[in-house]
This record gives sequence, C-alpha cells and structure tokens, in this order.
Amino acid sequence: MRACDLSFARDGAALFSETVDAGEIAALRQRLDPAIDGRPGRRLPDGDAASDLLANDGPVGRIATGLIGATARPVRAVLFDKTPDANWIVAWHQDRTITVRERVEVEGFGPWSTKDGLLHVAPPIAVLEGMATLRLHLDDCDDENAPLRIAMGSHRLGYVPATLAASKAVALPPFVCHANAGDVWAYATPILHMSERSRSNGRRRVLQVDYAASDLPAGLRWRGLS
Repeated sequence: MRACDLSFARDGAALFSETVDAGEIAALRQRLDPAIDGRPGRRLPDGDAASDLLANDGPVGRIATGLIGATARPVRAVLFDKTPDANWIVAWHQDRTITVRERVEVEGFGPWSTKDGLLHVAPPIAVLEGMATLRLHLDDCDDENAPLRIAMGSHRLGYVPATLAASKAVALPPFVCHANAGDVWAYATPILHMSERSRSNGRRRVLQVDYAASDLPAGLRWRGLS
C-alpha cells in the first residue's frame, strides 16, 4: 500500500505532502532549535514559534479541522530530535496522556503526572478517540532515520494495555511512514506506533501537535499552547 492510499478514518493515518514550504521549514528549525537544546524531546509550553502554522486557519491547523471538525485547536506540542547522540527505540504503544491547566478530580481521568513542568493526565479513551495528532517533519525521514511505524486500524481497538501493545500491533497490517521535510503525517491519536533507533548521521526533527475539537468535562481545561 502507498501513503496516498491510506484513509484517516479506516487506517488511522494520512499523509499531507508539502504542507509547509522549504523557507518556512528552515525558519522554523532556527526558531525551535534553542528549545530542544540537545535533548531528545521537549514538551513545548506554547506554540509561539509556529503559531501561524498551527492555528486552525494555518496550513497545519487546516488539516486538523478537516479531520476532526471546525473547532479543532492545538492542545499540546512536543518537539523531537533524534541524532547520533540522542537516539532511542520507542516500543509499540499508544499515546495516553493530555495536558491540562489545573488538577480537577474527575471520574475516569488519571493517573496524573508532571512532565517538563506541564500537568498531564490520562483521560478516558473516548477523549483520545476524538483527537488527531499531527507530525510536521522538519527533516527528511527515510528508513535510515527512524520513521514512525504504525499498526493500521489499531485506533479502533480502544484502550490497549501496555503489556498487550506489541501483540495487538503485529496482528495488524504495518505501515512505515516516510516523509520529506515540510510533510505532515496525521494520526488518530490512539493509534499503536513505534520507531527504531536512527541509523543516520543526521537529525530527525519532528514537531508533534495534538488537536482536540471538544471541551473537557467537569471543569477540566485543556492547557493549550497559549
């Protein structure tokens, strides 16, 4: 199967090629590199560096509104940077947490954690199923520098315990998500995914942004990127 044959609803992923032009990607690298500062990844407290791109009328945000609705807005951003000196394997897993403004005890939400100074909580799976995760590639990504691998259709499995993630994933058709700088891969947030160590001497920078179109219940508020 080719990337152009994937369906977000059916397979849980879709490729949007050449979403951001080369000049804007170069400028974005320059703005974001101080934030990563040699670390493998960092949760960003705001989206100032890419606000025009991520807003729902920007080139990345428009993808989200087309997938999950006109009220989609960015609610979390993580910058990843795989290099020869910061290289790691990510085993099969689901992304299971969201960032919120303050702790409010609500049934079904938990456990709680703090990462990079931001408050995180694991929500019910229904919250994740209403979200989309968009990955803007700042570098080319081929077999040598750890492309994301997904289990197609796994976003429809509901909550998958970590101990079962690998066995559930390998029972489904795999897809390797190659990309060029400026491409955006969109994923259903609960999709099972993994990546190997990079075999490249270069960098693999990705700006990963979660989008949500609905409010949280009972006084919980998305932290967002403001």
